[in-house]
Amino acid sequence: MRITSRGQVTIPARIREQAGLLPNTEVEFVYDGRGEVRLFRSRRRARKKSRGEALVEHMRGKGDIRMTTEEIMALTRGV
Repeated sequence: MRITSRGQVTIPARIREQAGLLPNTEVEFVYDGRGEVRLFRSRRRARKKSRGEALVEHMRGKGDIRMTTEEIMALTRGV
């Protein structure tokens, strides 16, 4: 296995499956001072959503009025 010029390395699928590392899993690297690096699932909590993100998530899919794009544009233009 080789580290890329950007400092990236691919964790083999077998290792990811055994460790339960799914896409978007936060991980941490720890250097032990003796030349070994260990990978751990992060214990930090996920980032809290911003107020805007929470509002958009709450409102997503709530619209119940069917309008065409032209009808919406007419409303926004005041026509």
